[in-house]
Amino acid sequence: MNWKKIILHVDMNAFFASIEQRDNLELQGKPVAVTNGKHGSCIITCSYEARAFGIKTGMRFSDAKLLCPKIIRKPSNPKKYAETSSHIMEILQNISPDVEIFSVDEAFIDLTNCKKIYSSPLDVACLIKDRIYSNVCLPCSIGISENKSMAKFAAKLKKPDGITILNARKAKEALENYLVTELCGVSKGIQKFLNIHNVYKCGDMKKIPISILGNKYGNVGKKIWLMAQGLDYDSLKKENKPPKSFGHGKVTIPGLKDIHLIKKIFRHMCEKVAKRMRVNNFESNKYIIGFKTWDGWYVKKFQLAYYTNNGSTIYKLAELIISKIDYSMGINQVQVTASNPKILDLQHDIFGNRLNSKEQMLDNALDAIHHKFVNVKIGPARLLGEISSPDVISPSWRPNGWKRSV
Repeated sequence: MNWKKIILHVDMNAFFASIEQRDNLELQGKPVAVTNGKHGSCIITCSYEARAFGIKTGMRFSDAKLLCPKIIRKPSNPKKYAETSSHIMEILQNISPDVEIFSVDEAFIDLTNCKKIYSSPLDVACLIKDRIYSNVCLPCSIGISENKSMAKFAAKLKKPDGITILNARKAKEALENYLVTELCGVSKGIQKFLNIHNVYKCGDMKKIPISILGNKYGNVGKKIWLMAQGLDYDSLKKENKPPKSFGHGKVTIPGLKDIHLIKKIFRHMCEKVAKRMRVNNFESNKYIIGFKTWDGWYVKKFQLAYYTNNGSTIYKLAELIISKIDYSMGINQVQVTASNPKILDLQHDIFGNRLNSKEQMLDNALDAIHHKFVNVKIGPARLLGEISSPDVISPSWRPNGWKRSV
């Protein structure tokens, strides 16, 4: 194969649902929907048996039940999924040192520097499938091409459990009749913008200059224009960039009006953001906090005179937002985000080292207790009792570094 580069994209098939079917024989061959918790209303992913009924990721479970009355709901188990993903990524890194972990169930492998080791990319794809199945008993689809976007596109063509080789030089013709929404990164907003310019299929992209998308969406727009032509000059990203933010949010029951529950949810999100920063040795002085109603989002930005990763301090900011809620309308969602975080104690406070503050020492002590005794729960009185907010895997999850959090 005379390609300048050889890129493989490994995509696990219905990853969370496949793990549940693997671990429960009664679920094999049946329509399964994974939701966030026992009472989760939104489907995170579903098995291929469920997809046959038209059920999709993001669909409400109640709507899925109408399409498939026998669908089985399984609460997600993020820690198990993350552990399985870590095993899979170790397998891939034993195939080639050049691996980009794209998400919890996807990765790119660059075989360009390993051409002399393997007889062909197809043999490598078969080797990967065999090793993954023998180690974690899960199927995957693999796309092979000369660049990342075409390899990712190829992996989707023969799902589940397939292998597709797509010659990048013929990719333009192969893509011509596919909708632009098939390309990675084309959101509804970008789709609408493209449709306005009479671009519906990838083949239509040649009708407009790259500057149209570049001026509107910057490098993302330029990348999408190139992808539609079968081109992509993006190299593998093996290192995690410093975090731009730490955020947690929760979708509440529609029109939630219970002030005590609203405060409890906000406090819980503040504590989760604070703990994630502490675990990863970051702190911030800029916070974005808001809630969503039927009329849209109400969001406010705060900037403190000092850096912190203390949940109580962040919650004091949230209380200023809570006071703005119209309880006749209620809320549907909350969000707490720490933006522009910096490494903990990167620059000492000229008025003293805050690491010796009572708040910091208390947080460190509680973190140590929770790390050693997993089932022990010590924290603010407002958080006593269960709150329906199970852990979730971030879309940017990685097995190592600050993105590892679940």
